[in-house]
Amino acid sequence: MTQIAEVVVDVPTMQTNTPYSYEIPAALVNQLQPGMRVVVPFGNGGRKVQGFVWQINEDAKPNPEVTLKSIDTVMDPAPIVNTELMQLSKWLANTTYAFTITCLQTMLPNALKAKYQKWVSPTAQLPETIRVSLFGDQSELLWDDSLPADTVKQLLSLNRQHLINVRYEVSSKSQVKKVMMVKPALSPEKLSVVRTELRKTAVKQAALIDFLIANSKAISQTELERTVGVSSSILKTAETNGWLTRQAVEVYRDPFQTAVVKTKPLQLNPDQNKAVNAICAATDEGQARNFLLEGVTGSGKTEVYLQAIANALSKGEQALMLVPEISLTPQIVGRVRGRFGEKVAVLHSGLSGGERFDEWRRIQRGEAQVVVGARSAVFAPLTNLGVIVVDEEHESSYKQDDNPRYHARDVALWRGRYHQCPVVLGSATPSLESRARAEKNVYTRLLLPNRVNHQQLPQVSIIDMTEELRHHKESNFSSGLLQALQERLNRGEQSLLMLNRRGYSSFVMCRDCGFVLQCPNCDISLTLHMDTKTMKCHYCGHEEPIPHVCPNCHGRHIRYYGTGTQKVEQELTELLPTARIIRMDVDTTRRKGAHERLLKQFGDHKADILLGTQMIAKGLDFPDVTLVGVLNADTALGLPDFRASERTFQLLTQVSGRAGRAEKPGQVFIQTYNPEHYAIQLAKTQNYEQFFVREMQLRHRGNYPPYFFAVKVTASDVDERKAAEAMVKIVRQLKTVLSPQAIILGPTPGAIARVNKRYYYQLVIKYKQEPQLRDALFTILGQAQKQSRNGLQIAIDRNPMSFM
Repeated sequence: MTQIAEVVVDVPTMQTNTPYSYEIPAALVNQLQPGMRVVVPFGNGGRKVQGFVWQINEDAKPNPEVTLKSIDTVMDPAPIVNTELMQLSKWLANTTYAFTITCLQTMLPNALKAKYQKWVSPTAQLPETIRVSLFGDQSELLWDDSLPADTVKQLLSLNRQHLINVRYEVSSKSQVKKVMMVKPALSPEKLSVVRTELRKTAVKQAALIDFLIANSKAISQTELERTVGVSSSILKTAETNGWLTRQAVEVYRDPFQTAVVKTKPLQLNPDQNKAVNAICAATDEGQARNFLLEGVTGSGKTEVYLQAIANALSKGEQALMLVPEISLTPQIVGRVRGRFGEKVAVLHSGLSGGERFDEWRRIQRGEAQVVVGARSAVFAPLTNLGVIVVDEEHESSYKQDDNPRYHARDVALWRGRYHQCPVVLGSATPSLESRARAEKNVYTRLLLPNRVNHQQLPQVSIIDMTEELRHHKESNFSSGLLQALQERLNRGEQSLLMLNRRGYSSFVMCRDCGFVLQCPNCDISLTLHMDTKTMKCHYCGHEEPIPHVCPNCHGRHIRYYGTGTQKVEQELTELLPTARIIRMDVDTTRRKGAHERLLKQFGDHKADILLGTQMIAKGLDFPDVTLVGVLNADTALGLPDFRASERTFQLLTQVSGRAGRAEKPGQVFIQTYNPEHYAIQLAKTQNYEQFFVREMQLRHRGNYPPYFFAVKVTASDVDERKAAEAMVKIVRQLKTVLSPQAIILGPTPGAIARVNKRYYYQLVIKYKQEPQLRDALFTILGQAQKQSRNGLQIAIDRNPMSFM
């Protein structure tokens, strides 16, 4: 009898959701478990690839007509993907039109993803002259991207003639951090004897022995060298003499930049109390209930989360809390750590690869009971969840743009069902999908209608910028907002200014011929960045100097149009020269820890105005912010997107909520060219319920989600004709299986038809029930893999956040 392992292999060009069978060699019998990574040979060339053991078939009877390949090596001493996450990967593959291996890789930190190397070596038959020219005195040559094209061509030819051998090497990127620790090897009495035998000139050695006599505990070598003032050579001598021992010890990298002050639970108001009791009852009874916690900005949702988490921990269970993006984590993580201390692990993209790997290992080893993080933290390897929180559940950043195109909210709900624990979706402005589910009692709705400090919601003024332009010269600031900013400066209070855009200005245009500087790779204009004095494409990364002469007519009348954070900062400095301004956008927060540093400066009153993009709209809580200004409320409304009104309402409501959160009353100015638009008018009073009714009527009339499901299929190729033809073919295929009730929009070119030299065509399917659609889309996905070798790429996005 033989043990056979079913292995999900990582072969990018021909993925499948079906595992491959491999014989388990005698040395590994009864050693393997599902969830371990292994290296296996794949294909005719014996290429080595990574795979995950999916299941073990005990006492399998081998088919005499089939010769199974054998597993090469094992990469992990224990499973790195547990049973739950393996089941989740299967569900994820089925619901996001992805492959299981992609889903498994998504769940792991980058440090655990495989690194492949290909080595070539000469055979005995290779002519000596060719061997010397290719290999020199080396026995092997690394075949990677650095090899010249001529060398690659020669190697391919030699491989076909069987004159070289190819060896594939798979290794893990994971690197454990180790610190050299030092401790005495002798007792204080014996060290004292050694001390008396030293020469009088051995001052450093004497100081070292004095330290070792006084300190018996292990200390890091770097700290010892710094404290005693000795060099590593003296420590080596001491080790040789048997006075001390040195040992490399594994340590965790610390992702937290600052210490936190311990906090205690706050007194709850009746609405908060009702919410906490409902969530805790579900945890206590092991019920997979889904709650929609709908509370106005400043209503104390975070305290509800913290007390629900504390209840889960008191029962020996764990908690997972998702926040939308890195910009929210400094303050939110600070509050969670203040309550739960070292039990908290954090996972987000702002961590270094090593920090993320260490935090992941702390969670996997059960050393952290609370995980706080952004989208991918939903895959944290927690094994005993008692509550899951998704803060600001409406946020579009919870949806992954690449394969697998999952929504973290959906994954959280799946894990809630698996662990039989409650999932809390919190927001001041819930997504229409979640609010509609609460309407149908699929979710239990919990309301926090009032601010915790009984402070009124901020007074909101809508400024019609068309009227402003009639009476004043062109400016980013209305007279009312400028006056309010000056008043805050006089009173020593702080202000937030939000702009829906980054960079210096939208584009550069020639006033003589109307030429706009475009990206050579994409169908979009370049954006001006004054800090680097360059024009940049925000899609492909192309960069070039700012032109002083029009490339089209060679005129010199080049002008910058539009408004960006840098340009607003410059104008603000001219209008309010005494104001201290902090700018927060993609450019100023690119470096590690920049978010936290800038927000701390603002919190410490080292600035009067925080100017930023959407990243300052959510989650910030500064008691002295009494003014919020929105400089261009209309940016999203102009987009051909069915969620445009919803996003505008959510953003304006969220950013308005940053004002007047403490004792001082808040004021908000919303500058717009569409003052009568219902999204802007209803955001003025934070009237979510009226917005929900109005928007749902429009969605129903237009057959949009949540009344219909939707799938977006995109084809892209460097050859526009091939992308268009592929999409036409896909439409024909789908029409044979779809019912007459399904609605197909397209095929059409993408909203930006060319990105990074690739042309995009898309179609959108809106439907209520199409039982054959899933199988048809997986068929299309399988066909696309074969075509991908020629450059065509097909992407399928279920329930897309946008049809653009």
